[in-house]
Amino acid sequence: MTPKADSVKTHIDACETTEDTLTGRAGLALVSRYLRATGITDLLAERFSFLKKNRKGAALAAMFHQILCYFFDGTDLHLTRFDRLREDEGYAGAIETAPGHLVSSHAVKRFFAAVSVVRVWLFRHVLRRMFGWRLRIEKPEVIYLGIDTMVMDNDDAEQREKVEPTYKKVKGFQPLQVFWKRVLVDAILRNGKAHSNHGNHVSRTIGELVRYIRSAYAADVPIVVVADTGFFDQKLFELCDRLDVGFIVGGKLYKDITAYVEKVPKEQFAEYRKERNVWHYCEFGDRRGSWDRFRRAIFTRPVTDDEGQALFSFARPETLIYTNLGTNAVVTAGLAAVLGSTEAATNPELVINAYHLRARDELVNRAFKEFGSEHLPFKRFAPNAAYYYLMAIAFFLFESFKRDMDTPQVPITWYPTTFRRRCVDIAGKVTRSGGRIVLKIPAAAEAAIGFFALWERTATVIPIASAGAT
Repeated sequence: MTPKADSVKTHIDACETTEDTLTGRAGLALVSRYLRATGITDLLAERFSFLKKNRKGAALAAMFHQILCYFFDGTDLHLTRFDRLREDEGYAGAIETAPGHLVSSHAVKRFFAAVSVVRVWLFRHVLRRMFGWRLRIEKPEVIYLGIDTMVMDNDDAEQREKVEPTYKKVKGFQPLQVFWKRVLVDAILRNGKAHSNHGNHVSRTIGELVRYIRSAYAADVPIVVVADTGFFDQKLFELCDRLDVGFIVGGKLYKDITAYVEKVPKEQFAEYRKERNVWHYCEFGDRRGSWDRFRRAIFTRPVTDDEGQALFSFARPETLIYTNLGTNAVVTAGLAAVLGSTEAATNPELVINAYHLRARDELVNRAFKEFGSEHLPFKRFAPNAAYYYLMAIAFFLFESFKRDMDTPQVPITWYPTTFRRRCVDIAGKVTRSGGRIVLKIPAAAEAAIGFFALWERTATVIPIASAGAT
């Protein structure tokens, strides 16, 4: 006979401690297993072997492993968090590390301080290697590379080397970042005043990435660079033509262009529809005063908003897009081979759609900031750069984890906070018996995300070493 609800005792009478090894981050075991399967810590340890001066302290691979897990955890990104974690045997069990081998905040600070400005750029080589790894796994027929800058607000910092006023009216850093799908594939951490086309950063980055893609993945894969108006520059256009790379870049609406468009008859405008949105567009050749040739330009004007409501003429944000699709024979032929025809490769709607999808890069920035932190912890630039790049590498692995798991319970659309709440913040108990270490989790938690299936899948990941070297 079932007892009445009010007769079952439910009130807690006392609190006691336990000697059991418990953790509230059991999901980090999946992350730890995934990191080991990819071989990322060994790759980093190999690249930065010069940082290990003697046998004292944690091994480099263990240091990198704990720092990457620290970013995945994301509970508190202050470096003093490492001191609290040293006292947590459950956390050590979750990340598959002996409690006595957990590093302190002082060890982490010394580690970052040991990275010099000359050597910090080696992290970019690791990012590229990871990019090649994903290309070989996903085998894209066309590679769209987005370029943008991201302001990192460090306005409340007392003193930070290269923290300067940015265009967003806060002091901070403004890294140049290159995106592919949902990940950063290359980046240059820069001072706050560095604008989009600062120095030779863009040309150098694009040139190095293109050479790497063609050597490590495929020599003939079509590559298209997509960027906003901040990168509107004849030098970038010329570089892309020399490299036989496509470009889709926002242009500036100068007075003569606006005057010309106003004179174009309405019947020469075409209509582009996508879901509820409607645009009118026309294309023409444009040559600025310092240019040595005409460039293909497409002018667009939205007619409706996202809800399908008509826009007044004064509320229509007009856009000008420059491209070499259709003018660069090699790029056009490469896209035509993939899309089936030259008409498809030069279709203005392809250009407009690709430019609109550039907005996804802003979502990557949002996810990156949510995963890590805008605030860099050190006063000197080199340690901050090392921290930033390791955060970018961890974010790359975060997106790769979701894609490699490929289950309905862990969709690739999850932002970091959702991922942590659903996949990482799981209660667990670490037990030792018969020479075996076993992680036990509640059945409800296992069923929610298919923990056991994910556990098996993390061991079958293709290692990063399979990608070509930089």
